Amino acid sequence: MALTESTMQTLGSQAPGFHLPDTISGQSLRFTDVSGEEGTVVMFLCNHCPYVIHVNDELIRIADAYKDRGIGFVAISSNDVENYPQDGPELMTKHAAEVGYNFPYLYDETQEVAKAYDAACTPDLYVYNSKHELYYRGRLDGSRPGNSEALSGKDLRHALDQLLDGKPAPEKQYPSAGCNIKWK
Repeated sequence: MALTESTMQTLGSQAPGFHLPDTISGQSLRFTDVSGEEGTVVMFLCNHCPYVIHVNDELIRIADAYKDRGIGFVAISSNDVENYPQDGPELMTKHAAEVGYNFPYLYDETQEVAKAYDAACTPDLYVYNSKHELYYRGRLDGSRPGNSEALSGKDLRHALDQLLDGKPAPEKQYPSAGCNIKWK
């Protein structure tokens, strides 16, 4: 497992569209199907990454706290399932149920969506405003498996609060870090 940081796309860039199968509902969803009235959090996750496993509960708590405030949430897994079968769609369905995901968990088989977002790691987090412009990209907080910082979601929560309050994007945005996306 090599620690990889996110690429920190340019703020203000437009959210790439997608049309991917949701491994929870069985439906095919687009960005506009999962976007919230006030903003949208797009998360690149996978089943087996210890960095994702470490933050899963906090991601669920944040979605619970912000969905009723007009923020949409979606997770996407783009890993190569031929070499990493534990990230395949059938196991994504099982994993989402076991963990209790309260947001769609989409499968990006071609990896085209991850490439369009310039996603590099899991977890990789993006927040878009109501106009689908990139407002925040980066980490959930400074907690990592094995370090002493408590899991709080403070960086993502701060960005969402700023967005909902109509304030400019946080000036200081730290890259997310985790396992690299497993490219084909």
